[in-house]
Amino acid sequence: MSNGCKNCSCQKDKLKNRSSELTSTPGASDWIKRAPARAMMRAVGFTDKDFAKPLITVACPYTNITPCNAHIDTLGKIIVEQVEKVGGKPIIFGTPVVTDGETMGMEGMKYSLVSRELIADCIETMHEAYASDAALTLSGCDKTIPASLIPLARNNSIGITLYGGSILPGHYKGKDLTIVSTFEAVGAHSAGKISDKDFNEIECRSCPGNGACGGMYTANTMASAIEALGMSLPGSASHPAVNTKNEISKQKQQDCIDSVKALMNLLRKGIRARDIMTKKAFENSIAVVLAIGGSTNAVLHLLSLAHEAEIDLTIDDFARVAKKVPLVGNFKPFGDYVMSDLDKIGGIPMVMRMLLEAGLIHGDCLTVTGKTVAENLRNTPNRPNNQTVIYSLEKPLAPPEHHIVILRGTLAPEGAVMKLSGKEMKEFHGPARVFECEEEALNAILDGKIKKGDIIVIRFEGPKGGPGMREMLSPSSALMGAGLGKNVALITDGRFSGGTHGIMIAHITPEAQVGGPIALIEEDDIISINLDTKTVDLKISDKEIKKRRSSWKAPELKYTRGVLAKYIQLVSSASKGAITS
Repeated sequence: MSNGCKNCSCQKDKLKNRSSELTSTPGASDWIKRAPARAMMRAVGFTDKDFAKPLITVACPYTNITPCNAHIDTLGKIIVEQVEKVGGKPIIFGTPVVTDGETMGMEGMKYSLVSRELIADCIETMHEAYASDAALTLSGCDKTIPASLIPLARNNSIGITLYGGSILPGHYKGKDLTIVSTFEAVGAHSAGKISDKDFNEIECRSCPGNGACGGMYTANTMASAIEALGMSLPGSASHPAVNTKNEISKQKQQDCIDSVKALMNLLRKGIRARDIMTKKAFENSIAVVLAIGGSTNAVLHLLSLAHEAEIDLTIDDFARVAKKVPLVGNFKPFGDYVMSDLDKIGGIPMVMRMLLEAGLIHGDCLTVTGKTVAENLRNTPNRPNNQTVIYSLEKPLAPPEHHIVILRGTLAPEGAVMKLSGKEMKEFHGPARVFECEEEALNAILDGKIKKGDIIVIRFEGPKGGPGMREMLSPSSALMGAGLGKNVALITDGRFSGGTHGIMIAHITPEAQVGGPIALIEEDDIISINLDTKTVDLKISDKEIKKRRSSWKAPELKYTRGVLAKYIQLVSSASKGAITS
């Protein structure tokens, strides 16, 4: 490399630090032995020159059934072309994709969180089987985002990930629409608050083109979290997927080009995933999620990623960081704006600069640019005045500990996660309305059987009990649409969509399937939520709890064969990220 040549074969050989095991290199002692592999690769277009190039994994989770990932194949083609231009040899492949917004409220949703593990395993399988030298992993719908990073962390690979971008908002009657607009319209229509015409218009206008859901839901939250973690390029999280003609946006095209350049730089410098994914980097990621008002799913996914990177991260770290970080992001579902609005005023780098200057994130963390966080942010514009997308730290939307809150108590001894989203709630007490699955609760809400002051309990929806920890967006949105969002609480051992808002507590652990206290709740038991003490308690005596526990028996597992049965056997508690490895 000292001769300054960037494309000569000697340098390519040095970058080919793993894939020579697959193809060998001209003149090497095992060149003859690897001939059968090369013979098959020649059939798909590999040439003698290609065998001297570093092999680059391009993971492309494309499907034509969801706007979140329908454009990912186009991004994959751009990346393949760019890898060829800079002297690498790409191998591209697809993965499964399960979209929450489409499978919500049905059995198919049980495969959503499971797909995080499946996608990660698919990427690991391809990257390791072919001994690729580096990886560029694409993502769109929310589980594909942590899944695109899990295998890089697990095997300490050289790699970078790129989010496919957010959808643009729909519009109707002067308001921005997202997919959650349609979910909430279901409740509003059932309550007689909107007409058939309005309902149909909202459905038809909510998703105008490709890209992941537009508010600060799980996809945009995780894209922001991974940018803050340092594993994707600065600014890439907020760049829209497409323009108003549903063509790949110029920003996202440039993200593809820049990501390939950054990946090759990582390969030349030997910078690996765990060089970037440190404890301080995860603290940066948590701080950004809390500041922008991100999804509670970030707790699950960041815990999972930290586990794969062998970083000691727990739910208590979220509570610790939350003590200092105020809520400044004014985004849907609880606020007014969508991701494209953030992009117009500086994106995640602008938010990170605010946090860095206030001492709320670490500036010395390495990133995929090869530079530190502080170096990346040096020329980032300051927060613009005269806008309400991002509030100032001095006058935030809400003070610290007013967004994602970690609770414990007799109902959740191992912890639970509440999404407060800036609400000034101190406590909530009410009788339990107990449901054994999501569908039962949704039907009760739509039939008008839930009253103000009730606390809905949805159990046996945890990682093992669901299985798959379904998101409760359908019942939570139905509550909002029916006008009960401020007067009814919902508690579950399942999880919530990033599109959920209201008085919602999820990730109750231990879950019902393994005999957690949530399994012992009976109809009309009083439940108490206290934000001062950060507790969620079942208000019955210890004697009564012991009595109920002595007669309780775990229900039979819902699946005994196939993917979900395997998941049940492997998956951990939600308090540990619902990990399987």
